Amino acid sequence: MELNHQKEVSDFLEQYSDVFNTMVKQVLSGSDNDSLNSMMDSEKLTELLSKGVKVDTAELFSKQMAFMTQQAELWQNATKALLGEKVNPDSKVDPVVSEERSDRRFKDSEWSENPVFNYLKQSYLLNSNMMQETVNSLHFDDPKAEEQVKFYTRQYISSVSPTNNALTNPEVCRDILESKGENLIKGLQNFMQDLKQSPADALKISQTDVDAFTLGEDLAYTPGDVIYQNDLIQLLQYKATTKKVNEVPLLIIPPFINKYYVLDMDEQKSLIKWAVGQGHTVFVISWVNPDKTLSHKGFNDYMKEGPIASLDVIEELTKSSKVNVVGYCIGGTLLATTQSYLLAKGDTRINSLTFLTTLLDFEEPGEIGVYLSEKMIPFLKKDINEKGILDGRVLGLAFSMLRENSLFWSYFVNNYLKGKDPAPFDILYWNSDSSNLPAETFDFYMTNTYQENNLIKDGAVEVEGVPIELSKIETPSYFLATIADHIVLWQASYKGAKALSGPTRFVLAGSGHLAGVINSVDHGKYPHWINDELSDSAEHWFEGSTKKEGSWWTDWEEWVVPQSGKKVAARKQGSKKYAIIEAAPGSYVRKRI
Repeated sequence: MELNHQKEVSDFLEQYSDVFNTMVKQVLSGSDNDSLNSMMDSEKLTELLSKGVKVDTAELFSKQMAFMTQQAELWQNATKALLGEKVNPDSKVDPVVSEERSDRRFKDSEWSENPVFNYLKQSYLLNSNMMQETVNSLHFDDPKAEEQVKFYTRQYISSVSPTNNALTNPEVCRDILESKGENLIKGLQNFMQDLKQSPADALKISQTDVDAFTLGEDLAYTPGDVIYQNDLIQLLQYKATTKKVNEVPLLIIPPFINKYYVLDMDEQKSLIKWAVGQGHTVFVISWVNPDKTLSHKGFNDYMKEGPIASLDVIEELTKSSKVNVVGYCIGGTLLATTQSYLLAKGDTRINSLTFLTTLLDFEEPGEIGVYLSEKMIPFLKKDINEKGILDGRVLGLAFSMLRENSLFWSYFVNNYLKGKDPAPFDILYWNSDSSNLPAETFDFYMTNTYQENNLIKDGAVEVEGVPIELSKIETPSYFLATIADHIVLWQASYKGAKALSGPTRFVLAGSGHLAGVINSVDHGKYPHWINDELSDSAEHWFEGSTKKEGSWWTDWEEWVVPQSGKKVAARKQGSKKYAIIEAAPGSYVRKRI
């Protein structure tokens, strides 16, 4: 998301912001009902209602009355506290409003014990609730417009929290007194440093110490070698750790907007290391971090120079005419497109398909779809075409704002107000290691997925003249979704599983887009749900599912082994034709923006 174009994301907010803002101001100021009703009868509101938005005035009136009552009660409690009025020590005055248990912003005891900060917190929470209720009283004919309005209302509410201001955050006030203001000086230095490392139109806040990890040592450490490379990929082959391996090798396609090593983090979270240990000959694509010289590379280039080129190399190296392939997130979308393309040409080398948190049907893209409205995509395309690339840092900010309080504002407070350096955290190190995307690829991908949802429509997308028809894919498939995924909604992933024609297994893992996938066998914290029947709807599937404790990895292994052939002698990395270029993790993954 680009900061100076947030207003353009929602047509509703742009065209009817006057009505919306007036309603909010009236509610937050505790206005009388006559002024509210007068506003309801305004010409602009009439125009608003004619555009497919209805206001539940009875609900709004009821909520406002409750809000005014709570405000009066809050003032009474605050006045008593500020005047030092004593209360029975055995009695407890319940707060008028409390934060949710999962809200960590107000964990400091001063928010409850200090009457000033307690009032600030409760007043903020009351106003926030009323603003949300105001929006909830608007009923939209267009669900996408409703989602956009609610999303940006939430962003505004989060931004004005008293925790984000130096003078209304008790932790920051203590730091100012104890350090004599040194924390603010250090915070300004942190801000300037981040500003230098940010793109021109977005702020990239440091979430971890980027000097705390070294690729090839702390992360991306599983032994292997680069045995092939072209403009877009380095192909890594990992060293076998078993004497015998499966006849059918395994290729992993990570998302091309991220670095592959999320699947090879450390001893506890490395899916790559674990797969090698199960007897798979593992190959992984490491995508280049492109600059504007590669702006002409399109989605077809990513397909041909990525998975298809890798299949050619793997077949030559292993002498296996079959390959099991795993695609993660956008890598899974690319995998499905590739398989349809190959099958149309009579190429059946892909033996099985594994999709990790992948969208094939983009009808329900989740909150990331808020950024990609009909208004926003043309603007993004124009900007990206001028630059030649989509700056990965801008995309990283967009993903962070999906969980704004934990992934943006908490670091704003820690880094800039408290003047502290972020702690080392491997997943956030990976998260901050962004990758660019060529303009040509962005244009094709966005048009046919988030914008027009063409990929799911047989024949609506063509790659080099070959129609993509996902419904004709009969290859055995395994879909893994995660229950708390805010990037790929698990119900939307389920729709993709239903789109293919072959035998399909769907598994739902605990946690989110990253943690749910790299939830290891030995240290797995999250359960998974299984159901052998692929029901008509995701909800029916879940109702009939069985919860299993521990990692989904073992379930996948039981599924893929029968499709992996007999056992053969372990293979060495590379060959005479494909000589080792350099040791893993290779040079492509080391390039940071």
